[in-house]
Amino acid sequence: MAAAAPLDTDVAVVGAGLAGLTAARRLEQAGADTVVVEARPRVGGRTLSHPLDHPAVRDGESAVLDLGAGWLGPGQDRVLSLVGELGLSTHPTYDEGDNLSEHRGRMHRYRGVFPRLGPLMLADLTQAQLRLDRMARTVPLDMPWTARRAASWDRQTVAAWAARNLRTRGGRALLQLAVEAVWAAHPADLSLLHVLFYIRSNGGFDALTSVRGGAQQERVVGGTQALALTLAAALRRPPLLDAPVHRVTVRDGRVELALPGGRTVRSRRAVLALAPNLLARIGFAPELPALRHQLHQRMPQGTVVKCHAVYPAPFWRDRGLTGQVTSPAGPVKVTFDATPPGGSPGVLLGFLEGRQARSLGARPPAERRRAVLACLRRYFGEAAARPDQYLDHSWAAEPYSGGCYAGYFPPNGWTDFGRVLRPAVGPLHFAGTETATTGYGYLDGAVRSGETAAAAVLAALGGDPAPAAGPPPAARR
Repeated sequence: MAAAAPLDTDVAVVGAGLAGLTAARRLEQAGADTVVVEARPRVGGRTLSHPLDHPAVRDGESAVLDLGAGWLGPGQDRVLSLVGELGLSTHPTYDEGDNLSEHRGRMHRYRGVFPRLGPLMLADLTQAQLRLDRMARTVPLDMPWTARRAASWDRQTVAAWAARNLRTRGGRALLQLAVEAVWAAHPADLSLLHVLFYIRSNGGFDALTSVRGGAQQERVVGGTQALALTLAAALRRPPLLDAPVHRVTVRDGRVELALPGGRTVRSRRAVLALAPNLLARIGFAPELPALRHQLHQRMPQGTVVKCHAVYPAPFWRDRGLTGQVTSPAGPVKVTFDATPPGGSPGVLLGFLEGRQARSLGARPPAERRRAVLACLRRYFGEAAARPDQYLDHSWAAEPYSGGCYAGYFPPNGWTDFGRVLRPAVGPLHFAGTETATTGYGYLDGAVRSGETAAAAVLAALGGDPAPAAGPPPAARR
């Protein structure tokens, strides 16, 4: 049987996550014919919203569980602007009442970001946070490897820095909890320089760990995947799904993508909107530069399992609780109230992160469920032990994700490979939250990276892409 004729276009975008779809939207708005190809059978990348089917869902409400990225916050201007442009809206994360903290087997109520479990511990953690913020302000976002102390900071892990700079065991435990919650990795996994860059990229340590005024402040009504679904529905050409790219060939000034079944897409430029670890699975001809190729092997994803327990109502609110828990013991170390905006059913969201996710993520689902519910029972009492529904999602088990929330650098990553993370290689441009200077690791970084890649492609095309074929169809919901 003859091979299918190549699909020719101005720009091919690989990856239908928020970065790739934002790039495609901007390219189409500028008149460039664009084709998006996606390995998964869906759009959304590291966003995934699961419809919540429960009798307590209010009539007419679109209730979902965000199994992937789920929050937006102040300062994330580009993604918040996109929410408005697409006609979507947000609602606040529930944050009324007291938080809970488990310490030495006892639950303590508190308000604010960190529990007040003793003046020495709190002072220890506060001074560590202030030092990290102060160091972070010296890291250039566009070239972190040029910071004055970059070599020293990149040689050490966050765990090594904490061992030298925090004096109390409790302070070190709380810092570890915060690191695991933000990066889904153990402090021993992470370069200190990477953490400092990330802190500056996202407006400070407080912004990373806070709900009100922080990165966990808002949720998208209908789920964050609605952003990708709406973007994809408005494109002139629907994304090609179930189409993993096996090989990228640059020949005679054209890019050729090899897809399953002998299909090919040919373009003048390509945007590879994938996390670096996923690019290691694609063959390139000619081969990418050695440092770029090695970068793909040096940037693992965090490890996280998002766990949702659904109840008839958010019973913890009646006790004056926010639903937020911190526990160094775990294995669920952080929880939030993920109840739909209508107020029912009640949903508790718990995270397995880093080593806890690696361990329990490999166990049978029933065993993982028992471990999670045992934690929720410890935190919230018997009512939490018997949810109506339970659903979790392991991102490390997704072949086209390989983890979440974002790729990170271990020691020596930024100084050895950072300079090849963002620049194009010939007609190949790179996007994804890992290439962002602002909003790195978040949806805002993904949007910014897509816009940056689209601008670079248009500049390379000389502002004269082929005219688009007619007006875009009406958005399909």
